[in-house]
Amino acid sequence: MDEPVAERTEERVEIEGVEFLATLTTGSDIGLLALHGSVEGGTAELAYEVAARTGASCLVFTQPVGDPVHIPSHRMSVPHCATLRDFLAHVTLTVSLHGHFRGAASRSIFLGGTNREAARTLQQALTRLAPGFDTVTALADIPSGLRGLHPRNPVNLAAAGGVQVELPLTARTQGSLSAPGAPDVPPPTVTAALTTAVRRLSPGTDGSAVFL
Repeated sequence: MDEPVAERTEERVEIEGVEFLATLTTGSDIGLLALHGSVEGGTAELAYEVAARTGASCLVFTQPVGDPVHIPSHRMSVPHCATLRDFLAHVTLTVSLHGHFRGAASRSIFLGGTNREAARTLQQALTRLAPGFDTVTALADIPSGLRGLHPRNPVNLAAAGGVQVELPLTARTQGSLSAPGAPDVPPPTVTAALTTAVRRLSPGTDGSAVFL
């Protein structure tokens, strides 16, 4: 039997005067999210690739015109964005991919968000399959601006909340391996680790999360 074809929809939406293209691929009840696809290189590509490998849903925001602008995550949660509403209504748990530029933590992957059990599931996979990075789950050890705990942050608005994954540049791009102007190519180890973790996350029918 043929696999079902994922449904993809696009929406042009303006947020704080900035035009975004929101691309939603509807799959399972686990959702990959990249709010800053044009600002934080590699996050959009990583979301698409992990979703394609796992059958997860995926929502990516990019800025098709002008210089990229970074709008804080909690201010991206606007009621007039239909694709975000549809994404949050469909998924039970969100894995939101971001990039950080903390020079003192250039090998650190921070796992924030309100679903701490899911964060530990991601940590296990990243520690095993991407050992070149230091994966941090203790909220006290995550810089306050990277914890992803704001109640309006989209990562926390699904029924079971989610995990905000803050990736340093080397965990989301391969630098010189990408031609100028070409899409960023995330490291295979990080892609494999996130794929493994997302496959282990399964939504419960009561809105809780089951970890396989």
